[in-house]
Amino acid sequence: MNNIKTLLLATSALAALTMTAHAQEVTLRLHQFLPAQATIPANALTPWAEKVTAESNGRIKIERYDAMSLGGTPPQLIDQVTDGVVDLIWTVIGYTPGRFPTTEAFELPFFMTNGEATSKAFHEYCQKHCMDEFSGLKVLAWHAHGPGLIHSKNPVNSLEDMKGLKIRGGSRVINQMLEALGATPVGMPVPATSEALSKGVIDATTVPWEVTPSLRISELVTNHTSFSGTHGLYTQTFAFVMNQASYEKLPDDLKTVIDNNSGLETAAELGRVMDQGDLVGLKIATEAKNNIVQLDETETQRWKDAATPLVKAWVDEMTAKGFEGQTLVDDALALIDKHTAN
Repeated sequence: MNNIKTLLLATSALAALTMTAHAQEVTLRLHQFLPAQATIPANALTPWAEKVTAESNGRIKIERYDAMSLGGTPPQLIDQVTDGVVDLIWTVIGYTPGRFPTTEAFELPFFMTNGEATSKAFHEYCQKHCMDEFSGLKVLAWHAHGPGLIHSKNPVNSLEDMKGLKIRGGSRVINQMLEALGATPVGMPVPATSEALSKGVIDATTVPWEVTPSLRISELVTNHTSFSGTHGLYTQTFAFVMNQASYEKLPDDLKTVIDNNSGLETAAELGRVMDQGDLVGLKIATEAKNNIVQLDETETQRWKDAATPLVKAWVDEMTAKGFEGQTLVDDALALIDKHTAN
């Protein structure tokens, strides 16, 4: 009889612990660098947070902190999530040059196609090649934006118009590309772009259409240059990341909610939102009657010829660091082709 009572007490205690675990509520703090009305915060991060809250029956709450409102600078976001200062971040990978070297393959000129396909390719690529660099972090998605353009005060109608132009670039590789094209690159996080343009610190910027409304780019410059063909000039890469300890502390059923809102489809959705945002940005510039230029195939090829040596230089650099540089490039291109065709 005593054994039966002991067993019943133990079973009751286990049931109580299980109920407590399943009743656990958590609040996760999400920090990122753009204003709340920008494309990704408004149309991707907000719906993601609402979906996670709904699927957890209200047990996961996401506190949103936009535009670096918790302090620090955009390049510090990755340290904030690594150190557990915040639970979640969305950031540009290239803001910390040298920290995630294998990801740079997707920033190489004229590799990307569109935001959704390139994001799916990038997520799959990172699962294969980048895990060591993100060790200790729970990556929810890697993704990319749509085709990058040149937005300038004076028209850029040819490669010669790039000569000496002070252009904002968002990463090490993109700055190298701008230099190869004859420009003078000026590295800075995207939130600094508007002020830099208005004060004449830069003459132009490289960003996709989707971010131009929140930065007022179409008001600050009146010329926008894009390219012919299926491959955009460049893309920038992003990571949506969770602190590993914050994830591990969750009960299993809440981990499942996070897992169900992570991965390839989450990356694809982030890319889709970027593509949709491109249409909005283009519409604003068109309605403002700005000068929107698409370089023809012949001129686009001149830019490709000028930028292509950067690919071999990157392969050689990565190989010298102990990576299989050519394999990284080949896999990036193959995955972009695969997901663009699907």
